[in-house]
Amino acid sequence: MPNTKPTQEQIVPRYPDLHAEDILLDRADAANKILSDCTLCPHRCHVDRTVGETGFCRTGSELIVSSFAPHFGEEAPLVGRRGSGTIFFTNCNLRCIFCQNYEISQCGRGFQVQAEDLAEIMLRLQERGCHNINLVSPSHQVPGILRAIDIATGRGLRIPIVYNTGGYDSVDTLRLLDGVIDIYMPDVKYGSNGIAHALSGAPDYVNRMKEALHEMHRQVGDLIIQDGVAERGMIIRHLVIPGGLAGTDEVMQFIAEELSTSSYVNIMPQYRPAWKVSEMTIGFDVLKRRITKAEFDDAIAIAQRYGLFRDLE
Repeated sequence: MPNTKPTQEQIVPRYPDLHAEDILLDRADAANKILSDCTLCPHRCHVDRTVGETGFCRTGSELIVSSFAPHFGEEAPLVGRRGSGTIFFTNCNLRCIFCQNYEISQCGRGFQVQAEDLAEIMLRLQERGCHNINLVSPSHQVPGILRAIDIATGRGLRIPIVYNTGGYDSVDTLRLLDGVIDIYMPDVKYGSNGIAHALSGAPDYVNRMKEALHEMHRQVGDLIIQDGVAERGMIIRHLVIPGGLAGTDEVMQFIAEELSTSSYVNIMPQYRPAWKVSEMTIGFDVLKRRITKAEFDDAIAIAQRYGLFRDLE
C-alpha cells in the first residue's frame, strides 16, 4: 500500500446526491428487507426481526437510542472546535465482557425512536454546530439509520457521517453504506479469533474484521483532515488490553501491510476492569487490572515498527 499522506482537496459529503437520485431510499428499503431473515452482521442469526424476534443483538426492528449530544471526548479530528454530534445506539452485536458502556450495550438502556425522530436528532446536532454525525454502535440498526439519513438529508443535513463500530461488520451491509458514510471509525479489538470468542462472543472476529476494514478503506481511503477537522476516511481504534490479549502485533501488521501505513490509528490506553471482568476464571485474571505504562509503550513501539505514523496516541 502507498506510504503517502492523503492530499488535500475539497471534500463534500456524497450522500445528498444519493438522496436526490432516490438511491438512499432504495438502500434503506434493501436493508429493511434483510430484517425478516436477519444477516445484517456476521452473526447471521436468521431471525425475523420484523415480528419481534431477536438474535444476538437483542434488537427487533425498531430504532433504539440511548443518548445524543455534542461530544468532546472523541479523537481530535472529530471533535474539532464544536464537538462531534454523537448518537449512542442501544445494544450491540458484540458482548465484550469488559465493556465500559455496558448499561447501553448489554443492559439495553435506551428508548425507541422512529426514523423521523432520529432524523430530527441529526438535524438538531447539525444546528448546534457539530462537525459530524457520529453513529455509535450502528451495525445492528442500519436499516433505520439509512431511512433517517434519507429523511434528514431532505431537510438539509449536509455534515459528514461517522460510522463508529466495533469492527464486526458484514461486507454486504457495508456496501449499502457506500457513499453514505464519510468517515469509518472501526475498532480493531483482537488479533486472535480465540481471544475474540472468549472476550466478545465473536469466534470469527478477526476474519470478518479484516474483510470489513478492506471494504471500508475501499470506500473512503485514508483519513483526510482539513483545518483540523476530519472530512473523509478511516480512523482505526485499538484498545490495549492487559497481558497482550489484544494481539497488538498482529493488528498493526494487518493495518500496515493490508490497508495503509498512512492509516490514522488511535492506540488507546484507557482499559479498566468493568462489566463481567470480576467473574473471569483462570486464564484471564490479567483482565482484573489496568494496563501498565510498559504495555502501552510497547504497543506504540509495535505500531512504529510497522511504519505507522499518524496519531498513535
